[in-house]
Amino acid sequence: MADLVPGLLICLMAVQTIQHDGNRTRTQTNSSLLPRTYMGRTNKQNNTKLPASTNPRLSVNSEDTVTAYTKGVLSTWVIPSSYILAMLVGIPSNTYILAFLRYRAKSFSTAVLYLNLAMSDLLLLLTLALRVHYHFNGNNWTFGEISCRLITALFYGNVYCSAQTIACISLKRYLAVVRPFLYRRLAKTTLALWTCLVVWFLFGAAIVPELLVRQSYQVTQLGVITCHDVLPLEEKSHALLVPYRLMLVCLGLVVPFLICIYAHVAVVYHLGQSGCDWRPFIRVTTVVFIIFVLCFLPSGILQITHYIRLFSNGDDSLYGYYRVAVCLCCFHSCLDPFLCMLISRTAASEIQFTSLHGKPKRSAVMM
Repeated sequence: MADLVPGLLICLMAVQTIQHDGNRTRTQTNSSLLPRTYMGRTNKQNNTKLPASTNPRLSVNSEDTVTAYTKGVLSTWVIPSSYILAMLVGIPSNTYILAFLRYRAKSFSTAVLYLNLAMSDLLLLLTLALRVHYHFNGNNWTFGEISCRLITALFYGNVYCSAQTIACISLKRYLAVVRPFLYRRLAKTTLALWTCLVVWFLFGAAIVPELLVRQSYQVTQLGVITCHDVLPLEEKSHALLVPYRLMLVCLGLVVPFLICIYAHVAVVYHLGQSGCDWRPFIRVTTVVFIIFVLCFLPSGILQITHYIRLFSNGDDSLYGYYRVAVCLCCFHSCLDPFLCMLISRTAASEIQFTSLHGKPKRSAVMM
């Protein structure tokens, strides 16, 4: 499974590169394949003549470039097909976790965290249904502005929520293994409930700005209504979105990623120093960590780079590559239930390990 994820990313990037090369041979300009996906410009003269119920119109810099992305195989076939695969696997598995995990978990605090993760993953996967129709329909949104705002907010909010919940689970595992005496004194159930409340509070903070600004615009050159892909960031109403999203990526992806790295290294090191054979457990936790890195790291790097370039000089040519990387986040959401079951089979309610001083200790380690 760990080999499948990077292979999929390489295939998606190859499709993007082939599409880029094909477009470059058709045009004599130095413009990139991807449209100016964020940097649309409001056509104020035409918008004044439109009814209130009609989507405002935006113009973009290059009709050939926009056409190549909007009608190309990447956005109209590869991305929605990946979403469908993630939905077919992830929705049933996360529903199963929500229905049965609470009866099988040996610890209520563990059940709370995994149920929170399953709920976040399920909401993320359910938002993909309308996006699949949007991409298969030539990137033409037909469901109205309200639904576009809601789907966009839920999609990105749940990506961050999933990453933060995984970081909390990793931190819990770290305390159980590395700080067992502190872990035993904690009110684990209360702490788990408060952790979930904080995660969902951050989720709300992440989606509010997306709900307050218009997300759907009609691209005049193509005659389609885009949802979130083309935004007039030069307008006052959207000007603060870029720095806000950059801050959100750092708090929602970078910080959880650093927590997971530290927790995983510390757990593996301490278990390796013990006198017991924890190799099966170490292998399982390593697989979980590698899948987390492969699914979230490309998206985080590309998103940060994209927003920095967009904020500094208006260059949004990385947006298409970032959309490809986001597919991997969706695949992590459909893999989480299987990873949870895999960990539960390799960790009992209590494990015994040898401390660095060589004295056997017993500590509750609920995965």
